[in-house]
Amino acid sequence: QVQLVESGGGLVQAGDSLTLSCVASGSTFSRSNMGWFRQAPGKEREFVAALIYSGSMNKYADSVKGRFTIFRDNAKNTVWLQMDSLKTEDTGVYYCAADLYGSSWPPKTYDYWGQGTQVTVSS
Repeated sequence: QVQLVESGGGLVQAGDSLTLSCVASGSTFSRSNMGWFRQAPGKEREFVAALIYSGSMNKYADSVKGRFTIFRDNAKNTVWLQMDSLKTEDTGVYYCAADLYGSSWPPKTYDYWGQGTQVTVSS
């Protein structure tokens, strides 16, 4: 069983930056592809970013390319999502997800999810 705990959400203004953290339990983190997703009120959850287990490859949603950066430290079992130039449309609950023993890239499914952290961007 893997537990993912996100933190770092909050209320910020448009144009501000925010960095989310996700800490994973267990010993499988270094072999897991990791992803960030978000869900805005009244909308379906959507993909934001993913990072391969080694950190050498990433993928971003078009809406966040050039503004968000996903990175990880396998020694700390942690993946981060740095969000710059935030927009009001970035508001939502952000979820961290793990694709254990990722056999494909980019991941097609994720095995574990965190509880989410709220990000609210005001105008």
